[in-house]
Amino acid sequence: MPRPNRHPSTDDSAASDIPPSAWRIRADAWEFLGYAVKQIGAATPSDAAIHRNNLPREIRRLLPMLEALEMYWASPGQAHVAEVRRNLESGDHSEALALIEPVARRVAGHHAAEPTAETEREGDRPEEPVEAKKRFEVLVIDDVSPADREAFQTELLNQRRPADAFHYELVFVPSFEDAVVAILLNPDIQACVLRPGFVAKSKQRLSRDLHKFLDGFLGKALPQRPLDRILSLAAKLGQLRPELDLYLVAGVGIEELAGSLTRQFRRIFRRQDGLELHLSLLAGVAERFEAPFFHAVQQYSRKPAGVFHALPVSRGGSVIHSKWINDLGEFYGLNLLLAETSATSGGLDSLLDPHGSLKQAQKLAARAFGAQKSFFVTNGTSTANKIVHQSIVAPGDVVLVDRNCHKSHHYALMLAGAQVSYLDAYPLNEFSFYGAVPLESIKRTLLDYRRAGRLHEVKMLALTNCTFDGIVYDVERVMEECLAIKPDLVFLWDEAWFAFAAFHHIYRRRTAMASARSLEAKFADPAYAARYAGHLRELGAPADGGDHGGNVPDGGKSRSGVGHVSDEVLLKTRLLPDPSKARVRVYSTQSTHKTLTSLRQGSMIHIHDQDFGQLNEESFREAYMTHTSTSPNYQILASLDMGRRQVEFEGYELVQRQADLAVSIAQAVARHPLLKKYFRVLGTTDLIPSQYRETKRQMPLRDGLAAMAEAWEKDEFVLDPSRLTLHIGLTGVDGDTFKHDYLMDKHGIQVNKTSRNSVLFMTNIGTSRSAVAYLVEVLVKLAETFEDEQSGLGGRGRQARRARVATLTSAPPPLPDFSRFAARFRVDGQTPDGNMRDAYFESYKPGACEYFSADELARRVAAGEEMVSAAFVTPYPPGFPVLVPGQVITEEILSFMSALDTREIHGFNPELGFRVLTGGSAA
Repeated sequence: MPRPNRHPSTDDSAASDIPPSAWRIRADAWEFLGYAVKQIGAATPSDAAIHRNNLPREIRRLLPMLEALEMYWASPGQAHVAEVRRNLESGDHSEALALIEPVARRVAGHHAAEPTAETEREGDRPEEPVEAKKRFEVLVIDDVSPADREAFQTELLNQRRPADAFHYELVFVPSFEDAVVAILLNPDIQACVLRPGFVAKSKQRLSRDLHKFLDGFLGKALPQRPLDRILSLAAKLGQLRPELDLYLVAGVGIEELAGSLTRQFRRIFRRQDGLELHLSLLAGVAERFEAPFFHAVQQYSRKPAGVFHALPVSRGGSVIHSKWINDLGEFYGLNLLLAETSATSGGLDSLLDPHGSLKQAQKLAARAFGAQKSFFVTNGTSTANKIVHQSIVAPGDVVLVDRNCHKSHHYALMLAGAQVSYLDAYPLNEFSFYGAVPLESIKRTLLDYRRAGRLHEVKMLALTNCTFDGIVYDVERVMEECLAIKPDLVFLWDEAWFAFAAFHHIYRRRTAMASARSLEAKFADPAYAARYAGHLRELGAPADGGDHGGNVPDGGKSRSGVGHVSDEVLLKTRLLPDPSKARVRVYSTQSTHKTLTSLRQGSMIHIHDQDFGQLNEESFREAYMTHTSTSPNYQILASLDMGRRQVEFEGYELVQRQADLAVSIAQAVARHPLLKKYFRVLGTTDLIPSQYRETKRQMPLRDGLAAMAEAWEKDEFVLDPSRLTLHIGLTGVDGDTFKHDYLMDKHGIQVNKTSRNSVLFMTNIGTSRSAVAYLVEVLVKLAETFEDEQSGLGGRGRQARRARVATLTSAPPPLPDFSRFAARFRVDGQTPDGNMRDAYFESYKPGACEYFSADELARRVAAGEEMVSAAFVTPYPPGFPVLVPGQVITEEILSFMSALDTREIHGFNPELGFRVLTGGSAA
């Protein structure tokens, strides 16, 4: 397709910049163009003549913007914009509108591409209409003449047949930079064809943000040799979107090229192999489109069957002909019942012993999420966490864990009999919730165990990434520095709220699986070994890597090469592990149903463990058997399979949109004069203390993709832009009341989490622009309500309101750190770990426990008695256990509990008080 010439105009220079987040601007531009053309059509004849000679300013602004954007899309593409321009300049406004409106509808509604005049060909009239087929776009990277481009497109598209399962169109770019921009902007691209003729630099006018992003992502100088440039581009495209299929079309010597390029490209072709390339494009997409378990469930539901097994609801037997519950079938639909079975035949496979469609579905999930192995879980990430803990932790193993993690970790560690060493996250007292655990704290704890001669007992580190409130670790750095101290440490990253992150290039680098792959590749690189040797010299450590750090009863497996180096030096230094000793053993648990598409309780476990087969496969299988139901829900499993298919095709687009929509909410709150009077979206500088940040931006993505990439590369902690913590202290309404009485009851706005003075809003891959607009509208209405209430208050009312606001905007009692385990549950006085299992089951003994009211407990603690909790006490919000079995109760904890205004506290009986261990406690 020939590239149209740019039309000169008087005011289009700024408009021609390519925006970094194009989806919203592109949709709005087509819609606004349609409005503007309609206005011309409604004008008087004399005005129409004026418009014919001089297009209105708005149209002159929009056309060059769309010409610049559509260079990176095949449909409708630049030629379509050029046709619109020609019609407008000739005065044929009705024809221009006929070209604009279908595109505006499709782009705004994100429907399958509609064929345009440029893409209608003989091969587009199969038995099944083209519109009914799944469509995608193929990026062709080559700097060729319009005639050569047209010839290649004609050759390839003429291969299409009625039986083809998918329909694709080609978009051409001439340069390395344009290829990267196209992948960033156009999520419809599912495959790339590289041809050696592409050049380095783009001739397009790119935004400052895109230029800055490209400089950081590509570096200042691109490779000069053609082969190096091809390899570099393939690597960069794979880094941005690893799910893409990459193909190379070369003129000569493909036999010699094939050996060095097989890792980067799915296939290599000669220029004459149009049919094979066409078939490969379709086959690559078909491979990702396959959802084997979902397909098996579909097929089962369509087969006639006689049910003679347990499960009366199977095939709808107990529902369809019922006189009293037939409305259940009407509500949920017949397919749900037809697909229900307790049999594992007919291709449905067994979750506990998969050999067919389910095994294949889990392999596809591992590919999509970048794991070595993936396992489906049908009863939530709480169970996934228990499986991982049980598979790794034996009684007596020391586990370092964030005290602020989900309660399933605490229960799992109690059941496993672990020696639990709690890590304290930094507190955000002003907002009544915690941040994340600083790397220095983790390193200091490991070094404390080394100094005590117990480092060999430390088995695992468990952290939450990202936290409920959106604080994200630098996962690779945490693991790298920890492995420098304890080379065989196992990592469990609870990514319950972060499953989506694997499908965006900036988010991905802070996920467990991507970090594990990066570390394994790094440790295998000879250049890293040389870097590590230099690191040891700088530290003054022995070059032989010997530990010399004390007793290591495990035979040296946990030794590092920094035994002679002082703790204070190690704490201040960015540490590197010994590549000859470090083992990459990483587990991730994800709530697919929380942030991706899955039915409720659909979760996954992802594994990248170099020693899985040798050290953990059998115990993992047993743990999986222990916690997994023998009657798993097949609908949940099928939805996990389909959720994986979705993100392999449109995950990048959906994640970029959810983050962009969240930023638009934050901007609306900051700009609206009434909203900013009562509300404030907390940003990076509010939730991440300055000592954990090199960058200074309050909301990096608001400042562009390059700013976000910089923060996510440099800062110890970053904030997920798709999560918005709205500070509501100035309303005088606490978070719990605001959630229930104002948002949910009055306006149907659903949220998960509040603190005493904040509400957490989360965009997700299903959030729409309409939903965002509704939320902003509701917040404005609420602000107007608060304005009206204030205007009607008398003197005492105003005074009472000021008091409420002061309570919500002043610091409450500090969030309590973990106190300590009682001495009888600890190994020694040097290290902090305790055995919760012993404490938990001590409460089973008759007479071992007693209830105390808060006042009586406070009196006894103040008098110096050691009062030990017999139970987990977990307020919601903030949702972390303030007390665990065996923990010593302190004045700070009781003060914090007394200031809570939450409706729900697990483990606390409001009538009886706190359950305390009394038998054998020491004063």
